[in-house]
Amino acid sequence: MNQPTETLALLGGTPAVRQLPAHPSLLGDADIEAVTQVMRGGVLSGYIGAPGQAFMGGERVRAFEAQCAAYFGVRHALAVNSWTSGLVCAVGAIGIEPGDEVITTPWTMAATATAVLHWAGIPVFADIDRRTYNLCPDSVERLITPRTKAVIAVDIFGQSADMTRLREICNRHGLKLLSDCAQAPGATHHGAAAGTLADIGGYSLNYHKHIHCGEGGVLVTNDDNLARRLALIRNHAEAVVQTDDPAELVNLLGHNFRLGEIEAAISSVQLPQLAARVARRQQAAAELNAGLAGLPGLSTPVVLAGNSHVYYIYALQLDTARLGVSRERLLQALTAEGVPGLVGSYQNLHLLPLFRHRIAYGRGGFPWIGAQGNSRVTYGPGLCPAAEDLHSRSFFGLAMGQFALGSDDVAQVVRAFKKVWAQLPALRQAVSVAA
Repeated sequence: MNQPTETLALLGGTPAVRQLPAHPSLLGDADIEAVTQVMRGGVLSGYIGAPGQAFMGGERVRAFEAQCAAYFGVRHALAVNSWTSGLVCAVGAIGIEPGDEVITTPWTMAATATAVLHWAGIPVFADIDRRTYNLCPDSVERLITPRTKAVIAVDIFGQSADMTRLREICNRHGLKLLSDCAQAPGATHHGAAAGTLADIGGYSLNYHKHIHCGEGGVLVTNDDNLARRLALIRNHAEAVVQTDDPAELVNLLGHNFRLGEIEAAISSVQLPQLAARVARRQQAAAELNAGLAGLPGLSTPVVLAGNSHVYYIYALQLDTARLGVSRERLLQALTAEGVPGLVGSYQNLHLLPLFRHRIAYGRGGFPWIGAQGNSRVTYGPGLCPAAEDLHSRSFFGLAMGQFALGSDDVAQVVRAFKKVWAQLPALRQAVSVAA
């Protein structure tokens, strides 16, 4: 392996990355023109929280939803003002009640779990698969109790969870399956679009995702009744629903989760570009895989058979015992070499104070205390060993949206890695002297 041997930038040398690669703009002339058309039309939101056609939003929103339904191959797509709102809609639509348990992953943005708390449900955290960072199906099945009502899978970093096994487990136990594909639009699992194998799935449109309009999200489902309930929760259901059936009124509380016409117009322009954007990231990932192959103590991403990966994050693992250098020190060295978009770890939700202390609504411990009796679900260290070890010691990654993804950019990043690995003895010695 031909490795550079010059002095590390951390120790006074010249950085391997000649110039920090520019963050690629996802906004172009077509986006600007779409926004201009909306502004000239004068209608920034077509929603009204009352019965009638305007209940489903304006022209741009409805056109974008039809576009998404066709693109992802589903019966229904519904736009929302954020993916957090989408998760709240999804959990509410499946009828979660106070005290119901919902199993999910600790390796995700907090909204995946707090959407459960929104409806006074109890999040239960299963461990993750070390290879993919997604939910481990065996861990999920071990945690199912009579109170379990649903599972929320998360396609973290851009690769689908094992939806085939999770679907089988949920079907066997009579559970709903939700899919948080915030980071994985365009990914596939055995040929099906990620997000479409669950009862409800969906994608984020916020500013650093594959498609972005500032803030937004898209829900997808093939279930007509769930689609109706999603639309109701999105837009002031209590003012619209006309039924006296208590079962039909569950969770139909007033919300304003409505996407604006400007955001819908931008997203409509970008959706047809998704495949090309994914292909660029996949090409960059393939070049990184080839360039980093053979570096001792470094593992590149694993893509499971039947999956495609869209690389929101290019995930790596370190064998720090073999390397003799901590993850933190290696990240310092790579940062000094100019490597952009480094992600040093990923949070474990079950270790956050809100969950460890079981304090959400008021001071009394609701919903854990007082919801169908006192919940036995607890949180803290040791609950998810794989997730905790990866978080504290061995995982890091590259946020793929933070550099331009061209071959020259990738080559510079590879050069920086090889330089650091070639100078591991010097890095060890510097750490020893500092100690």
